[in-house]
Amino acid sequence: MNTVLLIARLFFGLGLAVHGTQKLFGWFGGHGLAGTGSFFESHLGYRPGRLFALAAGLGEAGGGLLVALGLLGPVGPALMVMVMIVASLTVHMKSGFLSSNNGIETPMLYAMGGFLLAFVGPGAYALDALLGWTSLSTVTNASLALAIAVVAGALTSVARTAPAPVGAAVTATGS
Repeated sequence: MNTVLLIARLFFGLGLAVHGTQKLFGWFGGHGLAGTGSFFESHLGYRPGRLFALAAGLGEAGGGLLVALGLLGPVGPALMVMVMIVASLTVHMKSGFLSSNNGIETPMLYAMGGFLLAFVGPGAYALDALLGWTSLSTVTNASLALAIAVVAGALTSVARTAPAPVGAAVTATGS
């Protein structure tokens, strides 16, 4: 079981961390903060776009690394859930379920991985176990972290303004 948890943590955690580095640094074919921020502002209605892109990138990269390392109990999985709720509601929901149509399938798989890992815990092959922090992974802590993640994700999803009209210039300052 511990080996399976390690494999799951590495897959979900590193996969999401890579996605976050695309937003933050433009690695792995990403657009970095400037490009992602511009997209967030002009297509999604998040202003200032660069700030929201930074938050999304940190949530994905930071949450993914915490999950991969098995560090801080349910915090990493909750960050995964939060950013995937926002992605599902703001980008993917309008396209239906299947990922082949840019639907919610992939972000919801990451979110479900986060839910599972929050409640099951990181297992024995984790930094929490090495540091003696296994008491962080309780049902109560997982429930609290996930409740905060769901509320924060939902609030972030509604914290948008109307996207800029097509062809409208978006300045670097977000105005």
